Amino acid sequence: MINKNDLKKFLKEAKINTYASGGEEGELRLKYGGKKFEYTKGDFCYQDIYYGFNPFVGEEIVFYQQQSIWGMNYYGKVIAEPVSAKEIYLFLREALKKVSEDKPFRGPDNFNNGDFKYTNNVEGKVDKFTGEEEIFYKKELVYILNYHGGLINK
Repeated sequence: MINKNDLKKFLKEAKINTYASGGEEGELRLKYGGKKFEYTKGDFCYQDIYYGFNPFVGEEIVFYQQQSIWGMNYYGKVIAEPVSAKEIYLFLREALKKVSEDKPFRGPDNFNNGDFKYTNNVEGKVDKFTGEEEIFYKKELVYILNYHGGLINK
């Protein structure tokens, strides 16, 4: 049985060190247009594979001792562009770097920087959860992402 606190600590570290730090330039390109981030520490390995840009869909999996133990699926898109998608995703990466160990799914509950505001509403715990994140620019909704996941049994 995996220690959930170790899993949450690893998830936070993995998320900060993959997309949040590297963005679209930091991934490995896969066959059929997929993009992959990977982070390994000790017995843990995190993989984030996604397809598309706007909209996009993806899946994160955590392996412990080479066995899948946790996963999350997500679907997101920019829905308005009073600013460029590039600026929206730059702000998103800032927010994702603030992921908490208590809720290691996406970003914090709220984060503001200039005219941008990030919100993240999640229900559940690392075992089973569902959530939605949104980005507003000057109070206009410009981005949305839905996600869900939890522990995986062998």
